[in-house]
Amino acid sequence: MSARLTLIAHAPTAATAAAAFPGDEELDARGVTWCTAARGGLPRARLLLCSPAAACRQTAAALGPDPGLRVEPRIRDWDLGRWRGHTLDEVAAEEPAAVQTWLTEPDAAPHGGEPLTALLTRVDGWLDAVPADGHTAAITHPAVIRAAVLRTVLADAAGFWRIDIAPLTATVLGGRPGRWTLRSTGRPLAGPDRGKDSA
Repeated sequence: MSARLTLIAHAPTAATAAAAFPGDEELDARGVTWCTAARGGLPRARLLLCSPAAACRQTAAALGPDPGLRVEPRIRDWDLGRWRGHTLDEVAAEEPAAVQTWLTEPDAAPHGGEPLTALLTRVDGWLDAVPADGHTAAITHPAVIRAAVLRTVLADAAGFWRIDIAPLTATVLGGRPGRWTLRSTGRPLAGPDRGKDSA
């Protein structure tokens, strides 16, 4: 028995453009443009899941409505507490020690939100619950996809900071729960001129 899991990072938001910690922003104009260019780009899947966040729901609707879309709370974004809406530079200027702790201690949550280890555990539990056959697609957040890649390649928490997931890209895992394999990552869903909008 074999399964495929396609993880799609939602299209850009204002937080993406500002390099800010995300809250629950809607897509910005660039995100809408990218989704329009990628319309019909959702992979055919037996099960289509979506984070409850506005950007994920909008991305799903813009790419091609699916009447079977199911909201999955376990693939919600990483909760970064009171840092939401601020850039890393802003937070580092105000709380340098807290940022250093956050970057080096996976159990720490100086922002008052979710520690990295909690995110990894949540995503790991969800990966174990994905159907063991057929194709599942999930529209979610870069942090969730980074966590899934980390768990798939059996890396420790420090590796989280070395994974980059761009907006509106697909990461594909194959195999089955407990034995996922990374097949590809970073494949853009939008057209070839997408890069012109990303500057």
